[in-house]
Amino acid sequence: MSIPVYILKRILQALPLLFIISVMSFTMLKLAPIDPLATLRANPAISAAAIKAEEERLGLNKPPVVQYGIWLSSLLQGDLGVSTSGSSVFVLLMQRAGNTLLLGVLTICFTWLIAVPLGVWAAVHRGRWQDKLCSMISTTGMSMPTFLMALLLLMFALATRVLPIGGLTSPDYFEKDAIGQFLDMAQHLIIPVTVLTFVGLAGIQRQMRANLLDVLRAEYVRTARAKGLPENTVVYHHAVRNAINPLVTLLGFEFAALLSGAALTETVLAYPGLGRLTLEAVLTKDMNLVMASIMLGGVMLIVGNLLADILLKFVDPRITLQ
Repeated sequence: MSIPVYILKRILQALPLLFIISVMSFTMLKLAPIDPLATLRANPAISAAAIKAEEERLGLNKPPVVQYGIWLSSLLQGDLGVSTSGSSVFVLLMQRAGNTLLLGVLTICFTWLIAVPLGVWAAVHRGRWQDKLCSMISTTGMSMPTFLMALLLLMFALATRVLPIGGLTSPDYFEKDAIGQFLDMAQHLIIPVTVLTFVGLAGIQRQMRANLLDVLRAEYVRTARAKGLPENTVVYHHAVRNAINPLVTLLGFEFAALLSGAALTETVLAYPGLGRLTLEAVLTKDMNLVMASIMLGGVMLIVGNLLADILLKFVDPRITLQ
């Protein structure tokens, strides 16, 4: 099966899944005991007529089934609707999605560039101090909560004044030249990228170590050693290539989490990302914004799995797209 045909087949298979995700998400949001207009109702300066007009504008006065039908019809027409704040949902997503995408891509790059070599290093030196050091790093990363790591780095930045705190840019960002803007944004990204990288590399490092140890016990590795091949050739040219294959699937899930996996970190660090926006939308039951974020996450999950399958095909020629 050719790659274009395979992609088309997977897209057609994904449409029913997206529909089921939308129905389940919409139902759970409707069952949540949260009034999206609670702030307006609590304000004595806002009249009942104004609240009723807002309910009609958002479609909250209609039955849930009708509300879902209106939302689905608008989605198929490319209209994501309007937030309870009055802003376009599409505009809000585009404003925040780029920031989260930047944070996620940098996190994945640094995580894999650090975790994979650490896993190989630990497997090659199994039982030695190098392996124990990597095990200590991974255990710390897996046991430390994300918000605690973020708070510790914030306290360090506040005490030393070395790094900026909160946000993505400084107040005078637009007054700087191109190089100054790049450096300013890079400084603001150090803390969130460090937090997410340190927490995320533990699982990949341990998985890479376990995979490589299994491969090093394989018959063809013993045969290669018996033929007199150098140990570095056996490990890095033969074993690592096969041990890294299972990690490609994890890469698909990490791609799916690019726009939603950093919500807690974004909230603690006041980072203007999509995760923080979605969390605020859930707390206020902003239906259109939450549904758009969930559907975007579903699409990212499907695309991530598709990319992982295709990438796995190129990494391992024995795999066929059937």
